[in-house]
Amino acid sequence: METARIWSVTSTTPTIEAAQTIARTAVAERLAAGAEITGPAISVFWHLGELGEGQEWRVTLRTAAASRDRLAARIAELHPWDSPEITATPIDWCIDSYADWVETTTAPAS
Repeated sequence: METARIWSVTSTTPTIEAAQTIARTAVAERLAAGAEITGPAISVFWHLGELGEGQEWRVTLRTAAASRDRLAARIAELHPWDSPEITATPIDWCIDSYADWVETTTAPAS
């Protein structure tokens, strides 16, 4: 099985400002090649023993396989919640020039 070169990493935040901080920091630090913020969305969840509902903003970031775990760790550091949702989905296919760009953009400095 071929390993995905590119990953889509997603988190949700309680405010657009928190989502923007995560997106701007991750891209500025070259942990992600790009980010999109969508929302607001209404979220329904079970938390601390009770039903909850709230407004959230989703931030989705593109990164290379080599940077995925560092990106997830940085999101956790920046996130206002103690136990945020941070998930990643492999991009099964994309054009090579896009994958090359993401990998080059997120490569650790030598």
